[in-house]
Amino acid sequence: MRSLGVAALLLAALPAKAAALGFVGPSIGSVPVEFILFAIVLAGVGIFHNQTFRIAVTGAIVIAAYKIFASPFHEGAGFGGFVTHVEHEWVILVNLFLLLMGFALLARHFEESGVPAMLPRYLPDDWKGAWILLVAIAFISSFLDNIAAALIGGAVAHTVFKGRVHIGYIAGIVAASNAGGAFSVVGDTTTTMMWIAGVQPGEVFEALIATIVAVIFLIPLAMTQQKYQPIQANPEKTAKIDWTRVGVVLSILALAIIVNVVANTHFYEISNLAPFLGMAVWVAILATAGLRKPEWKLLPENLKGTIFLLSLVLCASMMPVEKLPTASWQTAFGLGFTSAIFDNIPLTALALTQGGYDWGFLAFAVGFGGSMIWFGSSAGVALSNMYPEAKNTKNYLRHGYWVTIAYVVAFMTLLAVRGFHPGSTPRTVQVQETTASAVALPLR
Repeated sequence: MRSLGVAALLLAALPAKAAALGFVGPSIGSVPVEFILFAIVLAGVGIFHNQTFRIAVTGAIVIAAYKIFASPFHEGAGFGGFVTHVEHEWVILVNLFLLLMGFALLARHFEESGVPAMLPRYLPDDWKGAWILLVAIAFISSFLDNIAAALIGGAVAHTVFKGRVHIGYIAGIVAASNAGGAFSVVGDTTTTMMWIAGVQPGEVFEALIATIVAVIFLIPLAMTQQKYQPIQANPEKTAKIDWTRVGVVLSILALAIIVNVVANTHFYEISNLAPFLGMAVWVAILATAGLRKPEWKLLPENLKGTIFLLSLVLCASMMPVEKLPTASWQTAFGLGFTSAIFDNIPLTALALTQGGYDWGFLAFAVGFGGSMIWFGSSAGVALSNMYPEAKNTKNYLRHGYWVTIAYVVAFMTLLAVRGFHPGSTPRTVQVQETTASAVALPLR
């Protein structure tokens, strides 16, 4: 529970920032009521793991209603402010919806392709096999969305461990999928945001040091899994690869990667106007449905988990956070814990507006930090749809505490090796400064 304590300390600083910037909504002391409502929602999700969907949806409705009637949105007051706010957030929400639902079908395609069933032939039949699987998940996450990486890893684990996957190892899969994307500008939404804002890929790549250390510290979780359920030593005699289904999987992944790279390198000015990545995944799914029929019945099963995540993301977006504490390695370190309970997309957006960060540190913090709690990242929520036992926050923290240790050790190793040095100034900061200057001129 130490991670929640550190996150709470940084979150406590955010309401003060809101007050300092002239927040005009109701507050209790210096804390805006929105933060108290959001804290209640997060506490409810953490404690009542069998009611997470109802709590998250109810929380989003209550906070939205409160903002409409009692406290202004950043975009304006009342219902009009809410509509404008949704217009600003809809791309992120729809993209997450399409990815979570689409990648659930992708993961089942991959599981039924026969590839996971053949992997025991190549994986060591001890804890090293379980750890190599985590390394592989981290690797594919460096060029593939972390949701897909987590679900593919979960599908493989379900096969090679015969359906008995330890909750600590589930946390390890989430951590590996988030670690891999931390050093790649195409591996995670947050690093892609940095890239679009003008941060060079090399500035983020230094996070590879932290990623390597973090994955090494996932070895105890691999050992735990091996004790809980040994990895399958040899493939079943009936196992065979369905190459057509493999082609379907590769087609979906290829189109997702191509659209992600092209949109963010050549069309970044419009890349946030529509959910292009999610749309690409679904175009590929529908285009290949005639070759191998997707398991459509998975969609209703995953719908509740998807709406749960979207509700939390919407709640976080309605918080009156206009500025983060001063950029430093301490702030970046704290943001890692905060991202475990507060959506990392708005945190990254605020950091890009503020500037002054070492982007490799920030990328690792907001990317890997969400792994510490199952609902702290989209990969964690997606995997919890496959493994509902992960929604028990107490057990997730109890058995997955090595993820928190991995974060702390990896971050401090990066700090010792590289040192914290403010990186380039993103376009977002430059635009803000230019606008501020233009507004100030007539007043002189």
